[in-house]
Amino acid sequence: MDSEVPKELSQEEKIRKLEAQVKQLKNVIVKLTGQDSGSNKKRAHKNPRKFSFDLYCKRHVALHVCYFGWDYHGFAVQEASGKTIESELFRALILTKLIKCRQDSNYHRCGRTDKGVSAYQQVITIDLRSNLKEGVGVIEYDGCKASERSQNLDIEIDYCKILNANLPPNIQILAWAPCPKPDFSARFDCISRTYKYYFPRGDLDLVKLNEGGQYLLGENDYRNFCKMDVANGVVNYKRRIDRVEASVIKIQNSNEPSPFDMCCLTIMGRAFLWHQIRCVVSVLFRVASGRDPAIVVSDLLDIEAHPRRPQYPMASEIPLSLSSCDYENNELDWNYDSEAVLVTLKQLQELWAEHSIKATMFKGAIDNLLAQTKKTT
Repeated sequence: MDSEVPKELSQEEKIRKLEAQVKQLKNVIVKLTGQDSGSNKKRAHKNPRKFSFDLYCKRHVALHVCYFGWDYHGFAVQEASGKTIESELFRALILTKLIKCRQDSNYHRCGRTDKGVSAYQQVITIDLRSNLKEGVGVIEYDGCKASERSQNLDIEIDYCKILNANLPPNIQILAWAPCPKPDFSARFDCISRTYKYYFPRGDLDLVKLNEGGQYLLGENDYRNFCKMDVANGVVNYKRRIDRVEASVIKIQNSNEPSPFDMCCLTIMGRAFLWHQIRCVVSVLFRVASGRDPAIVVSDLLDIEAHPRRPQYPMASEIPLSLSSCDYENNELDWNYDSEAVLVTLKQLQELWAEHSIKATMFKGAIDNLLAQTKKTT
């Protein structure tokens, strides 16, 4: 019997050590992910803070979203993907009690940008909690008890400020607007979308690039300029492009064109196919570099002669940005929050300064290397 006692104590000691290790691991997880541990969750749910959504009306609004998508797996939430712009937006919307859940929020997005793509003006429409009982876009619904509330009836919620305080710096709400009609949709009411693709001039001939771009104008079948999206039921590949234009936006040397000049390709149309912009850029870059004649763009639009998309790599997603979304007769009366704009400007200036310094350092290293090479030749 005496010989068994130390063994039992040893097992208890092992259990205590394992429990201590588990606790340490839980603390590490909380620090790395921000997810609360099980014990904290129990304490939080013991006395949950009650919030009555039915004491508020809803308001159908549009949000002007600016984001840099380089560190995200695209805009839309996907089952198998990681962090997305949309997942961050809905996390903030739910956390701030502006919506109860996505399912009943009447949500629409103007564009579904791909992994790594950015947007200066992405537009979403959604029903948010409102302080008001009446006004443009304000909605009463079955079970709404807003009439029982007596406080904060004349001042609308500061949507920009409350959301930006709960969003990462590279995703910000610049403005909001009440929707002019209950069924107004950021997606279906959009009449024009403009994308911009930034690139260094390098060895590209902008005259040839613009020549090739002119073949894309008008309504065409662009199946050879996109990735087939059969899974989402896309079978119509006809779209209309109204503008394709490349121009220099920053001249490195004012005396003559330089490979280091920064340029921008602007493409405008009502709607686009999956990866269409990146495929268009890839083909136009081939034309601009002299690898293909400009007429190849027209050839690829001839579906009877070329029923299958040829094999060519897509252009990088990093330089692509959804620049603007336009609506009929400026239907949206945007409310730009001055404080939100100033905070966003400060963040953008800091990011610009950081990346400009890095770009200048890279250019300095290139110039030094070229100078050393000339000395040795």
